[in-house]
Amino acid sequence: MKLIIAEKPDQGSTLASQFKTKKQQGFIEILPNELFPDGAYVTWAVGHLCQLINPESYRPEWKKWSLDTLPMIPEKFQYEVSRSKAKQFQVVKTLLRKSEVTDIIHAGDAGREGELIVRNVIQLSGVKKPMQRLWISSLTPKSIYEGFKNLLQEEETRPLYHEAYTRACADWVVGMNASRVFSILLKKQGMSDVFSAGRVQTPTLALIVKREQEIDQFKSKPFWEVFADFKMDSKKYQGKWQKDDESRIDTKEMAENIAAFCKGKEAEITKMDTERKEFQPPLLFNLSSLQATVNKIYKYSPKMTLDIVQSLYQKGIVSYPRSDSNHVTPGEAESFPEILGKLSKMPEYESLFPLPKESIMNNKRFVNEKKVTDHYAIIPTEQVTNPSRLTNEEKNIYDLIVRRLIAAHYDSAIFDYTTIKTMVDKRAEFISKGKQQIQDGWRKVIFQEDKEEKDILLPNVSQGDQGEVVKVKVKEGKTQPPKRYTEGQLITLMKTAGKHLDNEELEKVLMKTEGLGTEATRAGIITMLKDRKYIDVKKNLVYATDKGKVLIHAIGEKILASPEMTAKWEQRLREIGEGKASPGAFMENVKKLSMKIINDAVASSNEWNFEGLDTESIQGTSKNRRSPTSMGACCICGGKVIDKGKFYGCASYAKTKCSFTISKKILSKNITQANIKKLLQTGETDVIEGFKKGDKTFAAILAWEENSKKINMKFPDRNTKASGRQA
Repeated sequence: MKLIIAEKPDQGSTLASQFKTKKQQGFIEILPNELFPDGAYVTWAVGHLCQLINPESYRPEWKKWSLDTLPMIPEKFQYEVSRSKAKQFQVVKTLLRKSEVTDIIHAGDAGREGELIVRNVIQLSGVKKPMQRLWISSLTPKSIYEGFKNLLQEEETRPLYHEAYTRACADWVVGMNASRVFSILLKKQGMSDVFSAGRVQTPTLALIVKREQEIDQFKSKPFWEVFADFKMDSKKYQGKWQKDDESRIDTKEMAENIAAFCKGKEAEITKMDTERKEFQPPLLFNLSSLQATVNKIYKYSPKMTLDIVQSLYQKGIVSYPRSDSNHVTPGEAESFPEILGKLSKMPEYESLFPLPKESIMNNKRFVNEKKVTDHYAIIPTEQVTNPSRLTNEEKNIYDLIVRRLIAAHYDSAIFDYTTIKTMVDKRAEFISKGKQQIQDGWRKVIFQEDKEEKDILLPNVSQGDQGEVVKVKVKEGKTQPPKRYTEGQLITLMKTAGKHLDNEELEKVLMKTEGLGTEATRAGIITMLKDRKYIDVKKNLVYATDKGKVLIHAIGEKILASPEMTAKWEQRLREIGEGKASPGAFMENVKKLSMKIINDAVASSNEWNFEGLDTESIQGTSKNRRSPTSMGACCICGGKVIDKGKFYGCASYAKTKCSFTISKKILSKNITQANIKKLLQTGETDVIEGFKKGDKTFAAILAWEENSKKINMKFPDRNTKASGRQA
């Protein structure tokens, strides 16, 4: 009898559902059938059922957080069963030791983490029996049946286990040592919170903090542009003044002089260019591109998207979600006619049929076996489902996946881009640009992803046409700071290891695997940064917190914050998974890296300066949290004013409902505990620089007004209250 071990309970249930079964506690018994003449048991892990043990389990002295105990590098790494999952482990262990179980079928997710999870369970059970590997990319009855019929030999996927095990051990070494050294050193600076650091989360955080710094340091400048309306016979269009390809003018006076010069003057079209561009249908989805697209359209977080597409996978209606490939093999492409035939009968898609291209079997953009690694692109399976039967969120994502496949069978979208150069009085140059769609092609299918402005149509004019300026206007603008990343953009940024690329370069990079983390882990890294209070996400925009800024400032430009280092690390791990690199050699480099991280942190800690950051509020949680420190007496009831997280407030609120509060951030400026203490003692803060209103930055004093029982602003130059300005 065979024992099938899946990665998760629902996966185990789906595998067993193809056969007649008896459900037991923690496992399912498959009755004898064609594939399993003696029957089989199906059981499961519960995700990561096993975990690497804590430092103190290796050496008692490692329990103390001290620089003297660093670096912590175990001679041999050990796993243990997670306490919360011990019951299921006993079920698996008991089944493994049954005498009638002669063979094991490893049925974890077809990837490196799935390989690790199930093998760890088997190893901790102490059982050694022949093992084969179920390797499938969808959970349809057909795929499951074919997978069991064509099992891989255990040694074929063993290198993936070495890759995952090496990754886990390396992350333990770097994460444990880096987290301890920075937590210890930052505690000496007055911050008692735990600072978690790691080879993927830290460079990801560094990218976010860098963008935050670019925004903070940006100084907006005004500029002016001149627009002219032209009339050539009865044809009208607008142009923008430019000189040496620059349209922005530094002074209003100069802009108005140009406008005055052009008013009512003769105009001539001196050059006219039209360039036709073809845009091929977008690639099929891998997980990163799906997460980025869903976040752009529906604002779902990457973690939410992964959970939803995992649900669709468990239902058997899409292929394996944690894929890094945008391509399929010819074997998958053979099923497309059947899938598309079923889709064509559904009201949501029938208007898109018949397809311009019946087959893409020979189209290397989509069907290319050489570009498929562990898994092919995310596609609908032959178990086609009517979207109306799904939840709204599932329907949205399933629809995107379906439309990507349909669009692959459409022609290119074609646009004409026209540029007109118009000279006014043979001296002032104006540029007009327009775009016209010649062929909609695949854009008929993927209309939701098109957020571009409407086409600007230019009249049918020709080079040499002459006319006049009928209107001139000057428009004022301001330079804009860089935009904060959305969660979807952050996923793409992690994929490209922080490189800023144009669309063509981006598509090439997205087809590769090197970057920050993997398809399976990027959403989890962003969630981890949120949970550890390094970032906030508001209205889908990612903000770095003061805690995140402190850590990255402490690390500086060192290797731990380098996206390039992490990308190279991921590449070497993949080589281990392919049997091309040595895990031992890799771990020796990891040990050296950990030592360097510790030495660099200690050497630079004396020079740390966190001026401008609210370090006083960065305190630990649970056993690391200190009792709330009183800032002083409440101005309303006389109770204690304490730090309450996002604001300072009265500790007596629960008893008296005292309403005294002061926000920690007023007009983009962090209000420190030192200023709050002074306000409570004297009625006023010191002069605080850096308040922002619109594009203006100013200094002010926060003062308590006894009559109104409110905090108001006073300006230091006039020493008077700001009219209507309340904090």
